[in-house]
Amino acid sequence: MTTAVCGTETPALSFSERLDRLAEVAVKVGLGLKPGQELILTAPLESVALARAITEQAYKAGASLVTTLYNDDAATLARFGHARNDAFDTAAGWLFNGMADAYRNGAARLAISGDDPSLLAGQDPDKVSRANRARSKAYLPALELIAGFSTNWTIVSAATTPWARTVFPNLPEAEAVARLWDAIFVASRVDGIDPVADWQAHNAALRHRTEWLNGHRFAALRFQGPGTDLTVGLADDHEWCGGATTAKNGIVCNANIPTEEVFTTPHKARVEGYVTSTKPLSYQGTLIDSIRVTFREGRIVEASARTGNDVLARVLETDQGAARLGEVALVPASSAISASGLLFYNTLYDENAASHIALGQAYSKCFKNGGEGLSEEDLASRGANRSLIHIDWMIGSAEIDVDGIASDGQAIPVMRKGEWIS
Repeated sequence: MTTAVCGTETPALSFSERLDRLAEVAVKVGLGLKPGQELILTAPLESVALARAITEQAYKAGASLVTTLYNDDAATLARFGHARNDAFDTAAGWLFNGMADAYRNGAARLAISGDDPSLLAGQDPDKVSRANRARSKAYLPALELIAGFSTNWTIVSAATTPWARTVFPNLPEAEAVARLWDAIFVASRVDGIDPVADWQAHNAALRHRTEWLNGHRFAALRFQGPGTDLTVGLADDHEWCGGATTAKNGIVCNANIPTEEVFTTPHKARVEGYVTSTKPLSYQGTLIDSIRVTFREGRIVEASARTGNDVLARVLETDQGAARLGEVALVPASSAISASGLLFYNTLYDENAASHIALGQAYSKCFKNGGEGLSEEDLASRGANRSLIHIDWMIGSAEIDVDGIASDGQAIPVMRKGEWIS
């Protein structure tokens, strides 16, 4: 489905006006924040302007308290430059346990992304891997609540200098940052007369797609194209989601701003075949390009990448679920983000340029009735994967066809040359 980036454009909006609109969309559309809710906000240090605008919008919406935690790249590099070797097996469990407690008690979650894609590119990969593993283990109590939509949450982005330099390496720094902000504003649908109404229309279009897919109750999806012949079995009692979703606290939110995808949960043991990535994956400072993997009985049994192969291998060794799938998503090749022609080196954006799969943790939300009342055992019995990680990478393009496979084996066209059939 090709969707307009936004509605009728308003004339000559200033940067501060567009920033405030993005903050409003984040709070009203992304979070659906309710009066009396607390908000936990995490952000790169350089995104302070957007963080402050979001804080103001949150209080206007009735937030009882906004708590902001900033990430400092210089402090992160200081750790890798000077910390003892055994320090990389340590993570701030006390912080993540506190965040999990806050979510259980009704706090909303908002993350601003914009970190330097290559921050850790020159660091010891063993230390990077150990630090990531320690953080993933410590973060798991909070991640499970987020992945299960126990509370309303969203992610938005801010243009930072290191990120802009990566996306536009040949432009002067100030121009690169300005160009990246433009791309963020356009993709986030903030330039129309009424951005909130534009998002309502976009969510309705995504809902149409999920209803069509849920009506067919496919047993599997088959992706075919250059370097790809992959059959992704779908979890028992799965549901397709996309756009706005209702969290378990009853609040409607958009987990990703922007979003172009509809997605569901694969069956962890029913993935067969081979697949080649169609866009590079930027992961923890490393660009992993030309990924090719083979699945057997749901598990990756062969894996390689033209660049970042060592990092990919470490990711797959994170835990027992890291080499299995937790998500499959469909995105038209003509999506607004794909039409920009940019590689963002940021999963929030790049995953919305192409159909994709995700290694690791499944979303418990993607089951009938929103997974309400399902225990970990129930989810596992339906095929949901469990892992410390959830890493999306792109497998769709204008050369990829997708069929839905019915329970009787009949193949029904879903996408041709990367586009919805209707």
